[in-house]
Amino acid sequence: MKSKRYTTEQKIRILRDAERAGKSIVDVCREKGISEQTFHRWKRQFGMMPLDQAKRLKELEKENARLKRLLADEILGKELLKEALEKKL
Repeated sequence: MKSKRYTTEQKIRILRDAERAGKSIVDVCREKGISEQTFHRWKRQFGMMPLDQAKRLKELEKENARLKRLLADEILGKELLKEALEKKL
């Protein structure tokens, strides 16, 4: 089964459509080609979050991941310098 990638906006739209339509979750999942587990994960993650907040959340998650990588690189560089200094002594 080929997996699909949905944007944050599409995920929120699917959640809202499911509430408005009054259909069962199973029917909505079948129409959109997602599992019930995925639907509930999205609902837990986004809930009834406004679209602009969801976009901001996504941006903050990306920036947080970038900062974590930078911190890890700095810590690694510091450890390498410590090892180099210890070998010289």
